[in-house]
Amino acid sequence: MKKLILISGLILLGSTLFAQDTIRDMAQDSIRDYSNMYIGDARIDSLLQLSALQNQKFKTVPGYRIQIFKGSGNNALNSALVVRDKFVAKYGVPAYITFNEPYYRVRVGDFRTRMDAIKFLQRIKRAYPLAWEIQDEVNFNP
Repeated sequence: MKKLILISGLILLGSTLFAQDTIRDMAQDSIRDYSNMYIGDARIDSLLQLSALQNQKFKTVPGYRIQIFKGSGNNALNSALVVRDKFVAKYGVPAYITFNEPYYRVRVGDFRTRMDAIKFLQRIKRAYPLAWEIQDEVNFNP
């Protein structure tokens, strides 16, 4: 009888250990099988396409620029053109001339955050002491 209990115990113990290995192997196999597969919702693709169309439709986003010139009068446009051209030649950063009666303005850069604009402002402050950062619509560069 003792032998029968001992043999039964060993069989149960062995099958339990075997079952744990089998479960571990199955878990590793499932990880291997699905690690390179993408399982997703088809709606994600349509949202990505909608986002791309939105980006094409709206070329600007809220951001910051640095205003380096503001002038009015008969010569203001010519002055703005000269300031813009000199700035682009020196720094290679895009510059934009806007007109809001009666002022012509030269604003530079396309900064997404105010901190980026301030950082660049510190770089040009010596050449443009009256420049300041201002909220504006900036060109979108993904």
